[in-house]
Amino acid sequence: MAEHDTSGTTALPGAGGGMRAVVQDTYGSSDALRLDTIDRPAIEPDEVLLEVHAAGLDRGVWHIMHGTPYVIRLTPYGGLRGPTNPVLGSDVAGRVVAVGDAVTRFAVGDEVFGIGRGTFAEYAAAKEAKLVHKPAGLSFEQAGVAALSGITALQALTTIGHLAPGQRVLIIGASGGVGSYAVQIAATLGGVVTGVASTAKLDLVRSLGAESAIDYTATDYLDGSTRYDLVLAIGGNDPVRRLRRALTPRGTLVMVGGEGGGTLTGIGRQLRAAMLSPFIGQRLTFFLSAERTEDIQQLADLMADGRVEPAVGPRYPLDQAPQAIADLEAGRVRGKAVIVVRASDDADETPRDPDGIAT
Repeated sequence: MAEHDTSGTTALPGAGGGMRAVVQDTYGSSDALRLDTIDRPAIEPDEVLLEVHAAGLDRGVWHIMHGTPYVIRLTPYGGLRGPTNPVLGSDVAGRVVAVGDAVTRFAVGDEVFGIGRGTFAEYAAAKEAKLVHKPAGLSFEQAGVAALSGITALQALTTIGHLAPGQRVLIIGASGGVGSYAVQIAATLGGVVTGVASTAKLDLVRSLGAESAIDYTATDYLDGSTRYDLVLAIGGNDPVRRLRRALTPRGTLVMVGGEGGGTLTGIGRQLRAAMLSPFIGQRLTFFLSAERTEDIQQLADLMADGRVEPAVGPRYPLDQAPQAIADLEAGRVRGKAVIVVRASDDADETPRDPDGIAT
């Protein structure tokens, strides 16, 4: 890392220069998004300003765009009629161009990745505590899709799931953003991994390290014929009673995120499972990931030594972010889609086919 330089602390934040960004004024579909020129964001003393190179797309972006579940509108992310920040995006990789007065871990010019604020833009602000240095061998696009999905998978398997070597793990939604990391991390931790995905994505799941892959369109993977020590329900909206069939008598279910939990809170199914858990032998849990420096750094270490490789899906330029969200909603994305804001020399030039799937 370069010697700490505060010369950029006040040069860019707040006033002056404009930037291109994908913005929305009201909740709605991707049709409500537009590319516009707005002011660069101001930064707080504990923040840095990033020149964004790549930003990952995840289901959280979709939820904030739509304003559902409705509880989002009562959080710092949303207002009653539209998002608090009109610029979407949280995952980010880029270069530091300005630092707040309280920042000590980064200097202008450092290449970083992590979680920012409004990252579907040429510049974005991010808390120092939510960034780490980008491993030298990782491209900006790889790093840009890593943080949110990677730490969610890591926490689901370790902090919540308590995965031990040799345990059998079922990952539902194994080909998506969180699932692609969960398969690799579970295998790295010694789990015997089975991944569930659609027909077209089974090869990806196997390539990530799953010992077996199940096509959910052709097989009832919750019929009770095979039981697992740990089940991660990342995709789908299977009822808890069916998910329990796949668990051993003392097995653990971890429901990740708010899919299938209703439009009000998003976690109705999860709450019902948690209420049942104390009365049965199986452990039924859910969680929302915590954005901690130590977890992002652990993920960076796993990627730096090759134990985890980001499954970069289709690439979209900034002005095609609405199409990226539409492809995600339609289930056409393998791995994790990336919004490429600035093309880099080390970028993966994988083209996007008409269905939005990397070829």
